[in-house]
Amino acid sequence: MANDATPPLHEVVNSALEFTIPIAHKMGVTATEVRPGYAATKVPAEGNGNHFGVMYAGVLFTVAEVLGGALALASFDTAKYYPLVKDLHIFFRKPAGTDVIAEASLSEAEIARIAEEADLKGKSDFTLTAKVIDANGVVVAETKGLYQLRAHGK
Repeated sequence: MANDATPPLHEVVNSALEFTIPIAHKMGVTATEVRPGYAATKVPAEGNGNHFGVMYAGVLFTVAEVLGGALALASFDTAKYYPLVKDLHIFFRKPAGTDVIAEASLSEAEIARIAEEADLKGKSDFTLTAKVIDANGVVVAETKGLYQLRAHGK
């Protein structure tokens, strides 16, 4: 019997990362959980260090920034819309010496607002905040990003 089940959303995101953002894939960024309104990604410390033995700042940025795309894939109609990042600020809190996980969420009300505005105007801006946490539960970075959901062809 063939398995025609749709793969879990985190697997869809991971497949997409390999082709749409090859450098993130090369860093080892993977989605661990993706559902409407929530996404989590992780990246290993191994291979992503800098000159003083902690995770490179660009890797911390990347593991958080890709959350916008993962959330958009899970929360909106990708046949009609695609996400883009317009601005992202990262606040480094502590050095990361271990693997890290990044998490972000959008409320049901915010998802509805974004979808309605995008349907009316062809695009909608939204703010996404994320926390990047090390294996010891320490917040090593936080981000605040301005993303946009945009209609194809706009």
